[in-house]
Amino acid sequence: MTTDVTVTDEAVASLEGTADPRLRELLTGLIRHLHAFARETGLTQAEWERAIGFLTETGKMCTDTRQEFILLSDVLGLSMLVESINGDRAAGSTESTVLGPFHMTESPVRELGANIDLVGGGEPCVVSGRIVSGDGTPLPGAVLDVWQADGNGFYDVQRPDLQPPGNGRGLFTTDAEGRFWFRTCVPSPYPIPTDGPVGELLKATGRHPYRPAHIHFIASAEGHSPVTTHIFVAGSDYLDSDAVFAVKQSLVEDFTPTDDPSLAREFGIANPFRHARFDLVLDHA
Repeated sequence: MTTDVTVTDEAVASLEGTADPRLRELLTGLIRHLHAFARETGLTQAEWERAIGFLTETGKMCTDTRQEFILLSDVLGLSMLVESINGDRAAGSTESTVLGPFHMTESPVRELGANIDLVGGGEPCVVSGRIVSGDGTPLPGAVLDVWQADGNGFYDVQRPDLQPPGNGRGLFTTDAEGRFWFRTCVPSPYPIPTDGPVGELLKATGRHPYRPAHIHFIASAEGHSPVTTHIFVAGSDYLDSDAVFAVKQSLVEDFTPTDDPSLAREFGIANPFRHARFDLVLDHA
């Protein structure tokens, strides 16, 4: 007969027929930790029901353009922990950070130098740099997937009535010298969505929902491991209290004010503007 003493071992034993050893390992750990959590906290029936309801509502908020479960993972620090566990990169390589909940649509292919800010309203800037291997060798034909919020802190999928599809997004291919450059607006801090269960959780725990200003990147090249990362705007609010714990010091970059006529001509942008320049360094696969 099952008791509160034997139920954990019985649940683990029920996995003996699992063909996939890794699946068995993961489920065994999950069962043991969940049961230990319930015992340690003295979980009540009402609390268990409330948790089930919370997860149910989290699932209901998920759509093709919003992933509330990723958002939940983000604010609990799990996304950053998993990224850190799996993000062991060589010294000098670009550090990885969380994917975030808004990489939900395919970025449109764009030519180098294109403007991904299709609505305007933000401070103009140019983002440029190279994708290189760990020894500094440029990687021509590398692919850079870019996405960011608009000048008001919203992604295209959040305000489809005000932003055209693909606003703030671009898929670029580096030139023969591994270089990339594109025009956009300086990103601003913004709150993660708070109109769902994750927002209720933040409110209940007295936490703010804000993220520091940043641009998302996924850089990839043949023979190299891709990296999912951000570039954070130096001096932005919330660098020390990111709601999803994703800031790493090596990813903070200056967006430098400039009115250099030669740079303006090179990038096809009017003065004044801001310029962020950095390299993305990939590990060999």
